[in-house]
Amino acid sequence: MPQEFTDAIALLKADHRKVETLFEQFEQASDAGRKKSLAHEICNELKIHTVIEEEIFYPAFRGKIEDDTLDEAYVEHDGAKVLINDIATASPDADFYDAKVKVLSEEIKHHVREEETPSEGMFAQCRQTGVDLVALRDEMLGRKEELMAQAKASGLPAAEPRAVNLQPA
Repeated sequence: MPQEFTDAIALLKADHRKVETLFEQFEQASDAGRKKSLAHEICNELKIHTVIEEEIFYPAFRGKIEDDTLDEAYVEHDGAKVLINDIATASPDADFYDAKVKVLSEEIKHHVREEETPSEGMFAQCRQTGVDLVALRDEMLGRKEELMAQAKASGLPAAEPRAVNLQPA
């Protein structure tokens, strides 16, 4: 499976493309059951993605790229997590359900743009550090596979905001 993604950044970009497709499918869906299924998949994908970024990817670059870039990414994740938790526990007929999914989509698009902007985005900065992105990919992929198995077997817990714990202990 690691050959599927050339490095850690390719893995993260593939996650971005998958979630973008799921959001597009949600926008086209009219059936409540289909919306619920897509929203559940979106929430799980984003929970897994944020975990591998926050546990593995971002810490690998702390002190090597601009701290503000990483700090903003954590805070953007926290904003998304609030919506993820709301969406994950609601039903498609709940007030503001579609609006929450739409706002989450917009937040994710903004976050992706900040990570993927050529030359100055987070990923461009990361490529300049000399960090072994292939080894990082392997570590992230292992964790992702664990989380995917957990999601399938017993479900994932609520997304937990972390920005309050950014400073090392």
